[in-house]
Amino acid sequence: MQTIDGRFTLREATTADIALINRLAWKIFPETYKEILSPEQSDYMMEWMYSADSLMRQMTREANTFLLAYDGDRCVGYASVRPDGADTYHLEKIYVLPDMQGTGCGKFLFLGVIALLRNSRPGAFTLELNVNRHNKAVGFYRHMGMTAVGQGDFPIGNGYYMNDYIMQMKNEE
Repeated sequence: MQTIDGRFTLREATTADIALINRLAWKIFPETYKEILSPEQSDYMMEWMYSADSLMRQMTREANTFLLAYDGDRCVGYASVRPDGADTYHLEKIYVLPDMQGTGCGKFLFLGVIALLRNSRPGAFTLELNVNRHNKAVGFYRHMGMTAVGQGDFPIGNGYYMNDYIMQMKNEE
């Protein structure tokens, strides 16, 4: 486990953590998007992104690295990042439990992803992410140094779209 600020600890998830990530997602994702997505789209996206099969595929075939954040013994959040080209990485997910928002845990996870990338590869890299244009996390990502470089409405199946900003930051070595 790694500690960045003394309160939270961080560890890399394994496939043995799939059920834990799924349980966290069910506590976080529907609450986060209740004002943005219909319940039907939320349920569809939960199955699409957080079913055991989907998480296994992300971890084993799509090269996603998941990080878990702990407050003491309690797992309170997660992030995932994957390679997206030679020097680009895509931050797929970063979520913390609703009662942990505003505690610094999101920043801790974000900095943990940056540290993971810095420690696992030489040189400069670009970190990108997609975030719903109506999600309050847009402000968080701007605060962390990311800038919007585009936007789009991306089809995800079943007639649903992700209406996202594409945000990016360059990390110079």
